[in-house]
Amino acid sequence: MSHPDPYGGAEPRGWDRPERPPALPWPERDVESTGPWNRQSGADLYAGPQARPRPTARRYDEPALDPYDGHGDPYDRHDVDRYGAYDDRYDRRGPGRPPRDDDMPTSSLPPVRDDDVPTSQFPAVREVSEPERDPQRPPGRRQPGRRRASADRPATGQPASSRAGRNLPAAIGVGLGLGALILIPLFFYLPAFLAVVAGAIGVGIWEMARAVRRSGAHPPLVPLIAGGVLMIGLAWYAGPDALSLGLLVTVLGTMIWRLGDGPAGFQRDLTAATLIAVYVPFLGGFAALLAAAPDDGHLRVLATLVAVVLSDTGGYAAGVSFGKHPMAPSISPKKSWEGFAGSVSAAAVGSAVLIWLLFDVAPWWGALFGVAVSVAAVLGDLGESMIKRDLGVKDMSNLLPGHGGLMDRLDSILFAVPTAYLLLAVFVPVVS
Repeated sequence: MSHPDPYGGAEPRGWDRPERPPALPWPERDVESTGPWNRQSGADLYAGPQARPRPTARRYDEPALDPYDGHGDPYDRHDVDRYGAYDDRYDRRGPGRPPRDDDMPTSSLPPVRDDDVPTSQFPAVREVSEPERDPQRPPGRRQPGRRRASADRPATGQPASSRAGRNLPAAIGVGLGLGALILIPLFFYLPAFLAVVAGAIGVGIWEMARAVRRSGAHPPLVPLIAGGVLMIGLAWYAGPDALSLGLLVTVLGTMIWRLGDGPAGFQRDLTAATLIAVYVPFLGGFAALLAAAPDDGHLRVLATLVAVVLSDTGGYAAGVSFGKHPMAPSISPKKSWEGFAGSVSAAAVGSAVLIWLLFDVAPWWGALFGVAVSVAAVLGDLGESMIKRDLGVKDMSNLLPGHGGLMDRLDSILFAVPTAYLLLAVFVPVVS
């Protein structure tokens, strides 16, 4: 039974409502035909399910139906399963015409034309083509600098380096030039040799300061170079005590100079500066002490340099020919125990002969001198390799072709000259 309207309306409320809401002033296909208000009323509501016409499944080789002739729905492809039977589980729209293009939300967007794309602001893409052939060159001849690789002829590339990782011809040429730069002033004008040592120390300080910047440290370069030159001069004119005093002055001067940059990173920068001051100018100052010896200073320097060169050459030859057991793979993978044996043997034999000829010292003392200098040179090379590994650099610089930086050549000499100074100060005066 329907309840009367409490507001005085005579129309009953409940299921006896109108079948459809009043018509809207604008056409709404979805609301009027398939919306939620399109309900059945009265007896039709309980009359049971009505028979719904099902579309006939179309074979893949049949022509498509007209989407607007009422015989099919091309937008509801999943209503027909893969076996050809109608599947109404996916039918959510109910009966009615299929949607048209103007019902889609993208129909209001204007089409994109090629003229609307602002491609004029991008540079034109040029295809990479082969170089133009010289019209005067006969056919069949290749362009210069281009050679086809084959099984018996490899492709043209950069000059192959040696097994030690160097460009051997360039390394030999640069080594001979450095030797002439040292030996000529050493035998003809010693103050010029002092200038060569001071210049090498200045370049070494610059390379070290440049390398340690990769770790975030910024040691002051000006006081380090000035202090390094001062240390070489003090060692030449005043001896080993003045060299130690020059190291102290250099470290203090670097500390005072660094105060102007503020407290940020002060300890890190001062530590790096102290390392550079001890490693490069202090150890290099012993070369000036060797040369400052009266009467035979140039011979002492020559004996030390020959021992270092023999150590490097013997180690290189033995390592390339017989090296199989790495000496320190985590520091320098190319150094082997066979190479180390070659270094010690070559330096011992050469120094035994040279010390006996130059200073009239017994050969076994010269052999001991060669062994000690060779061990110091190898340790110096490993020490610099460890520094480079820690900093993540291969060479200190690319100043010398085939060698890297000047510090890559001074690394073994810097450890060898203090050893040679100490041993020559003991052996030669005792035998005399």
